[in-house]
Amino acid sequence: MLDPYKIREDFPILKRKINNNPLIYFDNAATSQKPRQVIEAIKNFYENHNANVHRAVHTLSQEATELYEEAHEEVAKFINARGMEETIFVRGTTEAINLVAYSWGCRNLTKEDEVIVSLMEHHSNLVPWEILSKLRGFDVVYVNVKKDGTLDYEDFENKISKNTKIVCISHVSNVSGVVNDVKKIAKVAHEHNALTLVDGAQSVPHLPVNVKDLEVDFLAFSGHKMLGPTGIGVLYGKREILETMEPFQGGGEMIRDVSFNSAEGHCSITWNVLPWKFEAGTPNVCGGVGLMEAIKYLRGIGMENVKAHEEMLTKYAMQKMAECRKVEIYGPKQASKKCGIIPFGVDGLSSHDVALFLDNYGIMVRSGFHCAQPLHELLKLKSSARVSFYIYNTREEIDRFVEVLKEIEQI
Repeated sequence: MLDPYKIREDFPILKRKINNNPLIYFDNAATSQKPRQVIEAIKNFYENHNANVHRAVHTLSQEATELYEEAHEEVAKFINARGMEETIFVRGTTEAINLVAYSWGCRNLTKEDEVIVSLMEHHSNLVPWEILSKLRGFDVVYVNVKKDGTLDYEDFENKISKNTKIVCISHVSNVSGVVNDVKKIAKVAHEHNALTLVDGAQSVPHLPVNVKDLEVDFLAFSGHKMLGPTGIGVLYGKREILETMEPFQGGGEMIRDVSFNSAEGHCSITWNVLPWKFEAGTPNVCGGVGLMEAIKYLRGIGMENVKAHEEMLTKYAMQKMAECRKVEIYGPKQASKKCGIIPFGVDGLSSHDVALFLDNYGIMVRSGFHCAQPLHELLKLKSSARVSFYIYNTREEIDRFVEVLKEIEQI
């Protein structure tokens, strides 16, 4: 098991006080805090190595290029991809999913086709497919979610068909914390000659993720949810699929050759090799450096230890919250089915009221729909408050959180 008290020493923000109370940060599903090692890596890059990549022969450009390419390699090793050719740097999970939708979907989906999406999806894995369906004419088919917040696998197997071209599913729900069996889903999808796109925003930071073992075709995740900076994310894709895809954006970096044919009156263009074919323009070099340092930090802890720590905190929190008379936990009541996320409500109060009351005591939680409104509607919830844990959270923080919940009940 990891030592959260030692880890906390690496996070400067955790020394803050909010409203004269020690900061308790329980909004990790929205974004994680950053350790000093990541902050220093970003500072060091700008102070010593800042330059554009792949564009010059001078020393700074060569150093920046080496760091940026090393970051791709570190990401590939972290998720067990076959190499950096399969790791495309984007702004975050949202852009990664949109890249697949427009680069692959625009050229492979027709009005006879279907895209399967679950009703527990974050809007980022739902809205792009609805937008694209209006352009291409295909159907978006929704898989149901059971009353306890778990995926209805029977409904999924009933709805997948020969017309299904891609299955888009979250690995871990950002509302309930439910962990979906994406390996099983990928197996069923491949039996129907369909691809799989997995939203890994809530899994890659918290669980060991091995893309070879899961056999998924695409995996999207964000750096800012795993100790890295904002504005950097990753799209993993199988090399053989990425090689058949056209670029999502055009510009510098993503081309190998552009020449004007005066006889025909247009330019002939040759795309760059993977992954640069999908990284148009000046990339977020510093973001890549920060993400690489975050990955090194997590690898030093061990992802199995991260998973075990969050399971312990989730189980402990659910047991303590059960002591409250007016607090209801939504979704599965078994901590073993969840990954560090607990949505809840307090009888008689809106989720925003609860969040504001907790904020008065320095406790940061999320409130609202969590960018997953269809799931809230399905579960007949007007909104929900949400606590989400990470490597620096402790049982003492949970004790304080539950103590304040009991005060709320007295209102």
